[in-house]
Amino acid sequence: MTISIPLRQGFGGAPLGNMFRAIPEEEAIATVADAWDAGIRYFDTAPMYGAGLSEIRTGIALEGRPRDEYLLSTKVGRRILDEMEVGKADLGEKGGLFEFGRKNKVVYDYSYDGALRGIEESLERLRTDRIDYVWIHDAAKDFHGDRWVEVLDGALEGAGAALTRLRDEGVIGGWGLGVNRVEPCVIALERADPDGFLLAGRYTLLDHADALAKLMPEAERRGAGIVVGGPYNSGILAGGEHYEYQKATPEMQERVDGLKAMAERHGVDLRAAALQFCLAHPAVAAIIPGASRPGRSAQNLALAEAPIPSAFWNELRSAGLVSPEAPLPA
Repeated sequence: MTISIPLRQGFGGAPLGNMFRAIPEEEAIATVADAWDAGIRYFDTAPMYGAGLSEIRTGIALEGRPRDEYLLSTKVGRRILDEMEVGKADLGEKGGLFEFGRKNKVVYDYSYDGALRGIEESLERLRTDRIDYVWIHDAAKDFHGDRWVEVLDGALEGAGAALTRLRDEGVIGGWGLGVNRVEPCVIALERADPDGFLLAGRYTLLDHADALAKLMPEAERRGAGIVVGGPYNSGILAGGEHYEYQKATPEMQERVDGLKAMAERHGVDLRAAALQFCLAHPAVAAIIPGASRPGRSAQNLALAEAPIPSAFWNELRSAGLVSPEAPLPA
């Protein structure tokens, strides 16, 4: 089995957990409803996003929609406790992004039983009877330091085994890793049988060399579809100030400004180029740009179809701004 997404564009639910800002409840629900009206039928979320807030809001917004008409994915590896957090949560590089989320304590749990319990808890928050794809969340160096390989091995033996059983029983459609790094995906392909990956920020216009060299060929050969999270690299390719979940360095901003100038010379919206670059690779099953306001999903769908002259892609290639191995839009 592999990851298959209708339209090849979905909805990234991290902003619904109040990432970067406190989003009013009505605005969050309206954002999901707007994505539905635009034609989006794949929605991704996670317990970590606002300590369950994103899942809760996704569930409210999708409740009553025909369940057979959309796909839903969430993640395991963290569980939400009733206990309230005292002080700042230590959740790796993304921990500080959800300061406006719920204050429930979030703990790591990559065990077999933890994955099963986590899915049951997510089903309740999402107000649904099934989840299509489940990602093992953040079993990587950026969250676990030098222990990350040990943590990943434990996650594959624990949560991975539970998800394999659920997939084989037809309870879920597939599973894989949801990470911000290439290396865990490579190891997972060697040691387990994942159906695909949610890879955030590592196959983008700004950062794709490692994925091209180490992951994409084997993923394509195995039929393990890649869902690209963060195609705008935390927003910097869409006019924002963040890259890698924090304010961009002057050097990165200068690099993006150069891309913008090149795009403007060709009459190209850089956001369109960012989305279309990701979709051009045959291993990519879908992209899931995040949205925090109504109107963004329809805009992203239009950008993914906007005409871009081949001269723009040729200049990117000639300037060494994209890898010679990267497939480019026709």
